Parts: sequence; C-alpha cells; structure tokens
Amino acid sequence: MKFRIDRDALADAVAWTARTLPVRPPVPVLAGMHIEASDRLKLSAFDYEVSAQVSTDIDVEEPGTALVSGRLLAEISRSLPPHPVEVTTDGAKVMLRCGSAKFTLLTMPVEDYPTLPEMPPAAGAVGSDEFAAAVAQVAIAAGKDDTIPMLTGVRVEIEGETVTLASTDRYRLAVRELHWKPERPDFSAVALVPAKTLADTAKSLTAGAEVSIALAGTDAGSAGEGMIGFEGGGRRTTSRLLDGDFVKYRSLLPSEYAGLAEIQTGSFIEAVKRVSLVAERNTPVRLSFSQGEVVLEAGTGDEAQAVEALEATLEGDDIDIAFNPGFLLDGLSAIGSDTARLSFTTPTKPAVLTGKPPQDGENPNYRYLIMPVRLSG
Repeated sequence: MKFRIDRDALADAVAWTARTLPVRPPVPVLAGMHIEASDRLKLSAFDYEVSAQVSTDIDVEEPGTALVSGRLLAEISRSLPPHPVEVTTDGAKVMLRCGSAKFTLLTMPVEDYPTLPEMPPAAGAVGSDEFAAAVAQVAIAAGKDDTIPMLTGVRVEIEGETVTLASTDRYRLAVRELHWKPERPDFSAVALVPAKTLADTAKSLTAGAEVSIALAGTDAGSAGEGMIGFEGGGRRTTSRLLDGDFVKYRSLLPSEYAGLAEIQTGSFIEAVKRVSLVAERNTPVRLSFSQGEVVLEAGTGDEAQAVEALEATLEGDDIDIAFNPGFLLDGLSAIGSDTARLSFTTPTKPAVLTGKPPQDGENPNYRYLIMPVRLSG
C-alpha cells in the first residue's frame, strides 16, 4: 500500500473515525482503525454497536489495506507538521512520512477485523445544521442510567415529511418536530437511538449540507432491522437501536393550561445561575409569578439565601412553582428563542417550557416539559 494525502484531510478523517473507537475494546482488533486505499481512502472503526467510515481523496500508487492502533494514529496525524503525508506499508509495519517526521506503526491482523454492517435502506434527508440543532435540543433530557437503557435513547418517529424526536429521564421530557425530505411520501418508521451516539453523530455531520438517514420503515421486512445509519459529507455511521417500549410521552404533555408566563430568556438564564449559587445539592429554585414580575428564590432558613426579581408577563392567577435549577437551565438554553414561555396548570403538575412562537396561535416545534419540585411548608 502506498498513497499520499493532504495533512489536514488525513487528520480530519482520522479524528472523525476515532470517535467510535471503544475505550475498553472487548477484543484487541477493535482498538484498530481499518485503512483501505483504492481509488479513495476509506477509514473505518467499529465496536459492534456503532460503526464509522469516512472516504476522502488520495493520490494512490499501490492499493492495499492495513489495521493499526486507531488512537495512536489519531494522536500522530493530529501532531504532524503542515506538509503532505506519504503512507506506505512494509511487511507488518505502516510508515507515515510528513516533511522530516517519520513514524512507524505495527499492524494488527487485518483478517481478524469484523465486517462493518450494511447501511439500512435510505429513508430520506434533512438539513445537517437543523438536524444537529434538533438533536442537541432533545438529547439533554435523555437519561444517563444504563440500568434503564430505554431512557438513555432518543425516540425517532417518522411520519411522511415530519420527524419527531423525543427523550426523557422521568424528570423532564424534550420533544422536537422538524421537516425532512422522505424517499417516499408515505414513509413511516420508529426507532430508539442511543442519545449520546445520536448527539455525537449529528454534531459531526455538519460539514455537508444534508444528512441522509437510513432506516427500515415499519412496513419493511428484516433488511436493516435493528440499525439506523447516517451519511453526509463523505462520512457514514451506523448504530444499533435500543430495545424496549418508550414511554407514551404524548399523554404527558398537557392539553390545556391554567397560566402562561413570558420572560426574557437571557435575563432569566443569568438570574437562575446567580440564585442557584446558594441552592444546596438537589434543592430547587422557587419561582413566584405575579402580574408584571417573577421573583426567584433559593436557600431556606439558616442556609445562605438569594432573591432576585425579573420583569415577566403573566396570563392567569399568581403561582409559586419550584424546579431543579440544572434542569431549568438545560431547557432555557435549548429553546432557541429570545423569549421563554412557561405554561403551567398547578404548582405540582408538569410545566412546559417553549420559545415564543413567531406568530400567535402557532404551535412551537420544541417543547420541554419539566416536573416541579414539591415545596414544603
């Protein structure tokens, strides 16, 4: 194998592929990055759950394949000087020459490397920036407890031209709707994708204008079942889906509200951060809404205390409601609007945080439901 490649192109391709390398590989070859040089360079990584493959232009003299330590290759390619890189194989070694720098890596048995899974059938495409933003808005509410795998995922529901993303850790729920271009107008599918994998993938595929999503529809047979694939800008990744029935989240969203408050988002975020400085671990920030203002309070009794008032508009009766400050800040940072709208029913029932829709009467495409903390006394 012998080829030349631009230093930045190599570093970028290797770094992207290396994200998928397992921290503790169950078998040694999974710590490897598969290099295939033909008309283009293909780099691959796979840990039996997630696969990543990138292809990029090279000037090839001799085609070939090799398997080397992925993390070492990533560290080396990141630190190379700004010159073209020549990669060659010599027996059981791979050599990289870049300017006056030369590295020699030992290879692993390429024949022991598992075959990457096939991409499921292409289902449609969505703008890469919008997809990354939507996934980020929803992934914040996914659970971190691996003993309940179902809650560590993002539910992806596709119905025609609408994609709905939802996740919950039982204390909050995030739902985002977006439009996409399906391959078939009647396409429908449901998948539960690991939230961390989805968030990392969506963020890393913004180099291309669009992301193609590959997923078997609900009417499909076994082709691509249990897998989801994403492709864009010469990069493709697949992930195994999570098993389990996701919560019936639509029934958790209130159909009507007793009150609605609007606050300037930036001021609200800063005030919550300041007031929560005195909030002990797992203690809430209390919000007291009245006509024209909201008063934020944290700390009680003999502890440190903080109080701050902000301008707010309120429709409905005065209300005192309390939230975990971290959960509240996650939602406020995700709504993507200058005005935060908080809709509530009672102080003990979930409230829904959204941005202010561009036009009155429109439904916001992002909703963040948050459970209040019961106030004592």
